[in-house]
Amino acid sequence: MAKNIMFMGTGSSVGKSLLTAAMCRILNNKGYTVAPYKSQNMALNSYITKDGKEMGRAQVVQAECARMEPQVEMNPVLLKPNSDVGCQVILMGKAEYNMDAMDYHAHKPKLVEIVVSAYNTLAEGKDVIVIEGAGSPAEINLRDNDIVNMGLAELVDAPVLLIGDIDKGGVFASIYGTIMLLQLEEQKRIKGFIINKFRGDVELLKPGIEMIEALINIPCLGVVPYKRFVIDDEDSVSERFDTQSEGLITIGVVYLPHLSNFTDCTAFEMHPEVKVEYYRNQRELQLANPDLLVIPGSKNTIDDTCHVIESKMGGEIRRIHDCGVPIVGICGGFQLLGKEIRDPFGVESSKGSIDGLGLLNIVTTIGEEKRTVRAAGKIQGNFMGMDLVDTMVEGYEIHMGESEALDNARSFAILDDGTVDGVISEDGTIMGTYLHGIFDNDDFREKIITALRAKKNLEAGPAAFDFKAFKEEQYDLLAETVESSLDMKKIMEIIGE
Repeated sequence: MAKNIMFMGTGSSVGKSLLTAAMCRILNNKGYTVAPYKSQNMALNSYITKDGKEMGRAQVVQAECARMEPQVEMNPVLLKPNSDVGCQVILMGKAEYNMDAMDYHAHKPKLVEIVVSAYNTLAEGKDVIVIEGAGSPAEINLRDNDIVNMGLAELVDAPVLLIGDIDKGGVFASIYGTIMLLQLEEQKRIKGFIINKFRGDVELLKPGIEMIEALINIPCLGVVPYKRFVIDDEDSVSERFDTQSEGLITIGVVYLPHLSNFTDCTAFEMHPEVKVEYYRNQRELQLANPDLLVIPGSKNTIDDTCHVIESKMGGEIRRIHDCGVPIVGICGGFQLLGKEIRDPFGVESSKGSIDGLGLLNIVTTIGEEKRTVRAAGKIQGNFMGMDLVDTMVEGYEIHMGESEALDNARSFAILDDGTVDGVISEDGTIMGTYLHGIFDNDDFREKIITALRAKKNLEAGPAAFDFKAFKEEQYDLLAETVESSLDMKKIMEIIGE
């Protein structure tokens, strides 16, 4: 059976996902077969495996760092919030039911067998499993029935490293408070702590480290510097929405209240010539001057469509399009651009039916079954004046609705299984698709950027951007930064190697 190590945090967004990813790459570079594991993940940013199962995107990044194909056992329980108090529960890659927070907490003991079985399957033939916790292990109101932090560590007998985020402030208090709120046996599981996102001279920090070590009798295993890595984020608490990049081409993204799979635009954010902006309200859209506008996916398209219209963002989207800006809608964004969205089964809302923005000639009906599949095919029409016929694209679908094209509206692509995907407007200025990851296709993405450059009378750009190669560079940079910051000899001892 594989050995293991577990990263927990003093809170959410302290860097657990990236440090887990870094450890996967570090250990794989040392010749170990490694797999990431997070028993329960709450995120709207998901991915479809080759066998059509849905899992959290963070574990996909971690699997790529471990140089292995993502599989649903890496994230057996995925929670996708669809309201302020409830979520869709996805077990082993399949949507099973909707629950509010109280009911789900009471249901967790029934998930232990699923969680342990997935871990054991993943551990077969592996040297090390790198485990990520969720939130904080010191949520004492949730300790009963815990299957993701200390409860999981006990189930799989994992040593724990605790991560504190110094950039938030109060890192010593958060480390001390977390440990003091744990039971004695749980405290013994913590073999070291890591201070993450440090800026400045580490020598100034050392007296504080020595004092906290004396207080908790647990060693500091390293101080990781604050750096920005262009790597997919777990969920929409990401810092990316407040960060403005620079570039000759501006891609605008409408920030929906139930925004999901925002990583569809990661390839643009990584591109050296592109600036990506996120617009949250009417005012930001009024001031916007994008070269291309993207409306991304949504976990609740009906609510988000109502929000866009009632907040007058819809009028600004129409105005931007009237000014000659092309639009791409992905999944929920594709549905939102249509004439009507129907929900006869009340899956998303009790409204029954609502009007969309009317920019694409489609009607969407929300069904009771979720479609989760990897797909590939060939584009069928022109977009932005480009002849894209037979351009190959691939991606993955995650949606409850099906969209019907009206009056012989042109399909975006014919898929390999013979079905059609999406729609291109008659004038070729609006495109809708159900394919997440569409911009990850180098050929398609570069053709769009070339067309946008030509529209702005810019000279031809550099050689095509290799998205996969850039991701690998970022993974290696992450691993190098973390490895050089940690006491890897001690960590290997903790793992048992």
